[in-house]
Amino acid sequence: MSDHSQSRAILPEGWPQPRGYANGMVAEGRVLVTGGLVGWDAEGVFAKGFIGQLRQTFLNIKAVVEAGGGRIEDIVRLTWYVTDIAAYRASLKELGPVYREAFGRHFPAMAVVAVAALVEPEALVEIEATAVVAG
Repeated sequence: MSDHSQSRAILPEGWPQPRGYANGMVAEGRVLVTGGLVGWDAEGVFAKGFIGQLRQTFLNIKAVVEAGGGRIEDIVRLTWYVTDIAAYRASLKELGPVYREAFGRHFPAMAVVAVAALVEPEALVEIEATAVVAG
């Protein structure tokens, strides 16, 4: 028996292969859900700029998933909340390498939602993750 859950992306027949995300995921195991994580460090200091906050948010997600007994490949969903959708769109070229630093080439189901504000006034992005970890 594997130490980690096995998840796989779902691609309906005839649909184009998505780039950088999955349309759906299927997995078995224990569900690990993060709260909305933001781009601050353990001392509550925010990283500078949108890409800096994304990098720190990704590292925070990785830390929580690993503390819960999971690994990056166990993540089946990410829901992003961004305060500036134009900044998100403008950063796509820079975003890829930063994403891969933390998550490698694991691309779960994702949604990106523009919001007017987040609870933490300095936060530019907040991300929730769902992982399925081996039982």
